[in-house]
Amino acid sequence: MTTPWIEQPIHFLDFEGSIATGIVEYGLVTLQHGAVVETATRLCRPSGKLRVEDIEVHGLDDTMLADTQPLSDDFAQFMAWRETGPLAAHFAGTENSLLKSVWPYPRTAPDFTRPGRPANDWGPWIDTGSLYRQIYPQLESYKLAEVVAVCGLQGELDELAARYCPPDRCQYHAALYDALAGAVLLLYLAREPQIAAFSLMQLLALSTLDGGKRDALQQGSLFD
Repeated sequence: MTTPWIEQPIHFLDFEGSIATGIVEYGLVTLQHGAVVETATRLCRPSGKLRVEDIEVHGLDDTMLADTQPLSDDFAQFMAWRETGPLAAHFAGTENSLLKSVWPYPRTAPDFTRPGRPANDWGPWIDTGSLYRQIYPQLESYKLAEVVAVCGLQGELDELAARYCPPDRCQYHAALYDALAGAVLLLYLAREPQIAAFSLMQLLALSTLDGGKRDALQQGSLFD
């Protein structure tokens, strides 16, 4: 019998930056047994010139990033996360593209869609953006902050942020705060017994909006 996904370590990831500037901050939240069990965050040296509009979004400028090391220094840490559980993000396409811009492929890691087999990709991802679009199609917006608000989770998020986030990075568009926001959305889904009972493979299948990919991942009915 497949272990329900809430028992599995899941690493919720958020990046600040872009392909042009490189990743300038990451935040990671590990969930297991329905709770936050680990967080990590740091600023990173940009690989390109920061634009005014970039700084206005994430609030990080050249002075703040001057003494930081590039994300590429953290390959061993990212591999350790990838080896223990799937990565997750809110609309994971952005995080996947940014991660691949640094490391196109991980070294061999577990394939969580095919137990016992190896994989050489960072995905498939658990994607709360895709999950909420399919489970709550009535929502007017699926932007991170707006989904948190409409689900009544802002207080829960702020309580976690006060515990884990750097005091000056305790707002949206700060990487660890946004990773915590996505993690809170995933924990909210776990409170629904039908969804909590999913296998990990079912959750990964439901996380993709691509019907072909979903069919390739899915084994049996998602709602059996």
